[in-house]
Amino acid sequence: MRTKELADIAGISVRTLHYYDTIGLLSPEIDRENGYRNYSDQDVSTLQQILFFRQLNFKLTQIKDILNSPKYHQTEALLEQKDIILKEQTRLNNILKLIDKTIQAERGEITMTNEEKFSGVDFSHNPYEQEAREKWGDEKVEQANQNLKKMGAKEAEREFDEIYTQLADLRHLDPESDAAQQEIGKWYDFLNKVGEYTPEMFKNLGEMYTADERFTKNIDKYGDGLAEFMKEAMTVYYEQHKK
Repeated sequence: MRTKELADIAGISVRTLHYYDTIGLLSPEIDRENGYRNYSDQDVSTLQQILFFRQLNFKLTQIKDILNSPKYHQTEALLEQKDIILKEQTRLNNILKLIDKTIQAERGEITMTNEEKFSGVDFSHNPYEQEAREKWGDEKVEQANQNLKKMGAKEAEREFDEIYTQLADLRHLDPESDAAQQEIGKWYDFLNKVGEYTPEMFKNLGEMYTADERFTKNIDKYGDGLAEFMKEAMTVYYEQHKK
């Protein structure tokens, strides 16, 4: 199956498939005669897995680690994904019940104690994702989480916001300018506080900022065009620091 055909049936862009190949997440056979990518049935199944994980808010780096883990088995992954969704369904149903009860309280139909306003709902962030990643041995993500804990969530959020705000102020400059490179260097240093990024991985991450519209949308909240500026600045940073 050729790239355009697979992109059409999966409902994603050709650019996304090319990016998955670039980062080694989904690399099909290359036809030696014409250089076209040829996706096998197994590649199609792997793409389905990738997209299932994306729907569960897993990051591409996490998905790659899972797929490459010796513990990974496709059928078991599907069963685990199903279990995650069923648990999430139960969690959302409990939230809906609590919302309905709160609406009744706001209307004066019932009374609720402060404790009851939070009763029956786990407000922690996606505990099932963590559960699944631990099962599949996502060591890199676990290490990143430990590093974030050491740094402190508030401190990490403050530093993240400060870097993005400063980059947004510089986004109209040339990405190769000293000011832009100095600030994008702070982003590289921050990422390496919570994980392990080579300059090449840093560049690939920047490419994802514009390849994935969800990234673009969130980043551009700091300023229109910031995602594109960061991608270009991160590419320049890679060129200046690659070995």
